[in-house]
Amino acid sequence: MPDQPLPTVFRTRVVRTERLGPHLVRVVVTGDEVHRFPDNGFSDRYVKLIFPRPGVEYPADMDFAAIRSTLPPERWPVYRTYTIRTIDAARAELTIDFVTHGDHGVAAPWAAAARPGDELVMTPPGGAYVPSPDADHHLIAGDAAALPAIASALEDLPPGATATVVVQVPSPADEIVLTAADGVAVSWIHSEEPADLVAAVAAVALPAGRVQAFVHGELRAVRSIRGDLVARGVDLDLLSLSGYWRRGKDEDGFQAEKRELTAADRAG
Repeated sequence: MPDQPLPTVFRTRVVRTERLGPHLVRVVVTGDEVHRFPDNGFSDRYVKLIFPRPGVEYPADMDFAAIRSTLPPERWPVYRTYTIRTIDAARAELTIDFVTHGDHGVAAPWAAAARPGDELVMTPPGGAYVPSPDADHHLIAGDAAALPAIASALEDLPPGATATVVVQVPSPADEIVLTAADGVAVSWIHSEEPADLVAAVAAVALPAGRVQAFVHGELRAVRSIRGDLVARGVDLDLLSLSGYWRRGKDEDGFQAEKRELTAADRAG
């Protein structure tokens, strides 16, 4: 019997949650199709979580083209992008870690209040980064929002690889255990100022050779770090950069600014 095509959305339900720290909640979900969730080979595998608007009826497959053609924008579901922390195919369980800051946003309050049986709808995974075995050194940096991707990247480092890791979290209580092999130096910054991450990465002494850098976090901080690394000779082809949020902007405002800056980068 031929393999059935993958669904366009995966419907899952919460199995359990765990508070990993003051601002980090782990949500484990399961579903009939989770065992078929594809491994695309990336360390930063991410999914788009789909949060329906209360009281709005949507097609069962959550087809976005159909939704856009039949409903006004204010009734469209809310989409948020999150890194997959782990997938256990044998148990059909998928884990996502959420950074929470009070009642702001959509996804984080949902995660903070999630209970077993709650539904979570998501798209199949994307991704763009995996540590290269050809790099002479790895630089991995980000803030609390990037912790799941940083943890996955460390677990995927090639044997014998060396790496410098800089992680920014609000306080010592927000640190989590990271898998760090010999040759990996991890430093933590306890701050919520994006400029502090920029300064910490600028202070990292990069060794000679090909440095692959993974830098994810606050949009303006990531852009500043990009300029610093390029000025220090890091090849653009070896940069994985992503702004997850923007200080002073809600999610919609952040996404609009990110699109504008991306278009400007391409034009330049």
